[in-house]
Amino acid sequence: MENTPVIGVAGLGTMGLGIAQVFVQAGFSVLATDEVAAARDGAGARLAGALDRRVAAGRMTAEAAGAALARLEVVPQIADLSPCALVIEAVAEDLAVKRALFAQVERTARGAVLATNTSSLRVGAVAEGLAQPGLVVGLHFFNPAPAMKLVELVAHAGSGARALALARAVTEGAGKTVIACPDRPGFIVNRCARPFYGEALALLEEGRSPSDIDAAMLAAGYRIGPLSLIDLIGADVHLAATEGISAAMDGHPRYRVFDVLRAQVARGDLGVKSGRGFLHPDAPGEPPPDAPAIALRIEAMLANEAASLAAEGVPPDAIDTAMHLGLNLPRGPFEAARAQGPDRIRAELARLRARASPGLQPRYDLQPALAAL
Repeated sequence: MENTPVIGVAGLGTMGLGIAQVFVQAGFSVLATDEVAAARDGAGARLAGALDRRVAAGRMTAEAAGAALARLEVVPQIADLSPCALVIEAVAEDLAVKRALFAQVERTARGAVLATNTSSLRVGAVAEGLAQPGLVVGLHFFNPAPAMKLVELVAHAGSGARALALARAVTEGAGKTVIACPDRPGFIVNRCARPFYGEALALLEEGRSPSDIDAAMLAAGYRIGPLSLIDLIGADVHLAATEGISAAMDGHPRYRVFDVLRAQVARGDLGVKSGRGFLHPDAPGEPPPDAPAIALRIEAMLANEAASLAAEGVPPDAIDTAMHLGLNLPRGPFEAARAQGPDRIRAELARLRARASPGLQPRYDLQPALAAL
């Protein structure tokens, strides 16, 4: 890229440092800061450790690692980000905190594009109150940022063309696949992934075992089952995300917060970080005889949710790519629907609706874009 821009990163937690690593590995100079002195002081050593692991694994030469490390400069305060053309924030998922940070940045890095890494807040809300809201976009990286190929590029209603073009060019220049998505709750991946977890929780409430559910999805080609993935994420983190999207979507039954998840968090069985989860520390056993039916049910719901987003203008191919790269699914929801057969998907949704309680029946309403598949 000619006239390679300097990238700023605000926030040096796991995600912020991972984003910084993405760019220094790609040849960009990065200025990074954090309000916590310990995070600033330890950033260089943490990045060196991450790069050393890449060298040990044969994915990078020692010379390339040393050059990448030299491209990171940790600075003491936000004002020191003034040379940056693009500043990415990776601070607390708190609207007031993000707004205050960007207000500071735009006073010093005049004309810089401001990218929020939010996963749950409206990008337009982050931009409110700024002098130049048109410079604000969303760049949603997935964790771990150096390994995950997908970045969701989010335009709010006032995002300017220059800001979007620069954010895309720089992020693609760092080797990422960039998918444009609307400023809607959950963007693409976090919204369309809800049924992967949610229908597993519905099955759990119906009496199916965690092992049966996860083993069925492993047998269908998935790298990890939905309940094991909740255990990895943390049931408390997953509950907060589910509640946020449910509230943003006016409590529609498609985004139901299941009691079994609330109970799991109340017990403190949060998954890997607490030592016990839905399955952890155990692994799924052998798939049950009806494993294909379990996979069909979950894939039908994934496809139906994807169809609801497609109706809002997101291309089905973009949804499939985002879900494949952002969640490591073996295939996107529309690909899965075609593999299962659209008629079987529609019949499964009709079956689920017919047997659901009245309050849950709208959860299984066929989306028009799926009806036409």
